[in-house]
Amino acid sequence: MSAEFTVDVPVRYRDLDPLDHVNHAVYASYLEVARTAYLEEVAKLDSEEISFVLANLEISYERPITMGDDPTVALSVSRLGDSSCTMAYEIRVDGDVVATAETTMVHVDPETRQPSSIPEAMTRRIREYEGLEAAA
Repeated sequence: MSAEFTVDVPVRYRDLDPLDHVNHAVYASYLEVARTAYLEEVAKLDSEEISFVLANLEISYERPITMGDDPTVALSVSRLGDSSCTMAYEIRVDGDVVATAETTMVHVDPETRQPSSIPEAMTRRIREYEGLEAAA
């Protein structure tokens, strides 16, 4: 397995709610930033080539993120199927976990917009990076 995949995300003023906490919905955009970076760096995709749709999103909040925090999103692929991929996330501030999340994405054919197999080259890169066994 390669080194842990992490992405730093800045807290922007527009991310804040009236209590000066990052709004709960913004956490999903932090996950998206990390997920896109992962697919670009690990799967070697250009952002225009990403053909996944989000099928499921779960977030558990541990404590608020506020202005002045420097969040880091760590992610890993926990399951890689034929046409779907599950990612697990931790959002951390100063090493402390402030939220955990999981997403399931489905690969779609850009022309038909129907579920399709994840290309073998992409699957191989992710398996190598994550140290995942090939499906039997």
